[in-house]
Amino acid sequence: MKPVSQKDLSGCAIACVAFILDVKYAASLKLFKNGQKKAYRSGFSRREIVEVLNKAGLKYSCKYISNKTSSKRYKDKTIVFIKRSKNYPMGHYLCRAGRRWMDPWVNIPKITIKAGYRRRLPEKPIYAIYQLGS
Repeated sequence: MKPVSQKDLSGCAIACVAFILDVKYAASLKLFKNGQKKAYRSGFSRREIVEVLNKAGLKYSCKYISNKTSSKRYKDKTIVFIKRSKNYPMGHYLCRAGRRWMDPWVNIPKITIKAGYRRRLPEKPIYAIYQLGS
């Protein structure tokens, strides 16, 4: 599956949802309440992402990732939120795709945003948004 680039500064959640639903970024953006404003400024909470995926007919939930569960293998189409850091001052969402992670801004901090795949997460994950019953 082709990776989805985020089009906004804080649009990584939108790109991950677009990737899971196999829709364009613009279509995914319309699914979020105040999507355009939040994609530019504040980003999205894990609860908002779960709500959008569930309204799209999927069954998703979220959980905090503790040290005990961090080594667990992630299932396909799981979204993780990585902790805030120097390179990710607002944190960042990535989506599991087979044995890799779809990163909506793989070349951060470059201004020309490019999506791609990476083998490992660039920072420690703190939340997982996962599909139930799969």
